Amino acid sequence: MNEKILDCRGMTCPQPLMACRACIETESPKALKVLVDDEAALENVTRFLTASGYLPSSSQDGRTWTICAARGSEAAPATPPAVEDFPCPVPGTSEQPRIVVFLTAETIGKGDDGLGGKLMGNFLKTLPELGKDLWRVAMVNGAVKLAAKDSSHIDALKALEAQGVTILVCGTCLEFFGLLDKRAVGQTTNMLDVVTSLQLATKVIDL
Repeated sequence: MNEKILDCRGMTCPQPLMACRACIETESPKALKVLVDDEAALENVTRFLTASGYLPSSSQDGRTWTICAARGSEAAPATPPAVEDFPCPVPGTSEQPRIVVFLTAETIGKGDDGLGGKLMGNFLKTLPELGKDLWRVAMVNGAVKLAAKDSSHIDALKALEAQGVTILVCGTCLEFFGLLDKRAVGQTTNMLDVVTSLQLATKVIDL
């Protein structure tokens, strides 16, 4: 059987979904095995594969889910469904707040960059006070410098990750600033993941 294996561990929704769509669109495998360690991705990939003409089933080993899917007897769609048609589900109850912090610069405010840098440091160190309500931190443009190896804010960001906060760092922005291989915290992501996070958030803190 023509089985394609996609290891999407370490990716958050919708990145595994995008990997599945690209694979189906370019290779059209008869069977797929997808490895994920993100619960939202498990649900979304399963729904996407079903809509793409596959019959998926899943099993769990620790924090890894294996989704095995083979093409069904019915004709598959000519092209896979659009990723945008499958917004990422969020594990947990709908009552749980989901705060996203959207950062666009490495400093806060205008006037003096030195002061702005200190304010950003204090801001990042204070974010854990939001507790479980803080869901994701998304960084675009100059804010990606906060996640670079020589940044003085790495410890604060790693503390957020240890608390369970997902840190999204724009890959296009990292490449623009020559920092693609210097990211020291968070995960390189794309604009779709950022936009989806803002869509699903119950509150956005935009600096």
